Amino acid sequence: MPLYRDSGVVLRTHKLGEADRIITVLTRGRGKIRTVAKGVRRTKSKFGARLEPGMHVDLQCYEGRNLDTVTQTESLDPWGDALARDYSRWTAATAILETADRLTEEREPSVQQYRLLAGALRTLAQGDHAAELVLDAYLLRALAIAGWAPSFHDCAQCGDEGPHRAFHVAHGGVLCRSCRVPGSSAPAPETLELLAALLVGDWVVADASEQRHRREGAGLTAAYLQWHLERGVLSLRHVDRTPTHPTPAQRTG
Repeated sequence: MPLYRDSGVVLRTHKLGEADRIITVLTRGRGKIRTVAKGVRRTKSKFGARLEPGMHVDLQCYEGRNLDTVTQTESLDPWGDALARDYSRWTAATAILETADRLTEEREPSVQQYRLLAGALRTLAQGDHAAELVLDAYLLRALAIAGWAPSFHDCAQCGDEGPHRAFHVAHGGVLCRSCRVPGSSAPAPETLELLAALLVGDWVVADASEQRHRREGAGLTAAYLQWHLERGVLSLRHVDRTPTHPTPAQRTG
């Protein structure tokens, strides 16, 4: 059986038999793969905790008919400990991993999705930005890579230069007065500014946002994600959005 090596992020695991697990990994070169880690649930497993969700690893596997098999693994980045110690970070990471799983297909390489996922988990682990902002930035960018980039400034239908206030999930973002459809919402301008900043990685604007605009933006992001995935990401309901970084109002108050 041919051997191969690749780096990847563990997305999820499933029990197999009495001691094994099926490990789903988004790899750099091969896309999403499913591979068996034999004996990983035993106390003396040679893999230890390196094949848990959120771990960034270097894998050696051999190809099988249905499932590949892990033969060696090495940790590349120690994100797991930092994420597991903070509830907000861990719940955000769980939602990120589930979304990455939903947006990728087996054996279809997607280097952009891999890099975005690794970068999001690294940023979460470092704790430089609020976990809720890192999560929403990841969701918006992952959707953009998948071909569903939302518009938060110019009209998503006719391209009329913004800013515009009406927002409609099914129509791709903000709409001008001519394109506005029934059922459109009218988010605060600051919320749209925040979402636009998260989409392009403008952390100066994002970090300065108020909590009320973060909450409204999170709702729009979740609705946009659910529309394109056709069903919700279950982990989002468990995300802890308790403020972990002071907002400008809290800092000046």
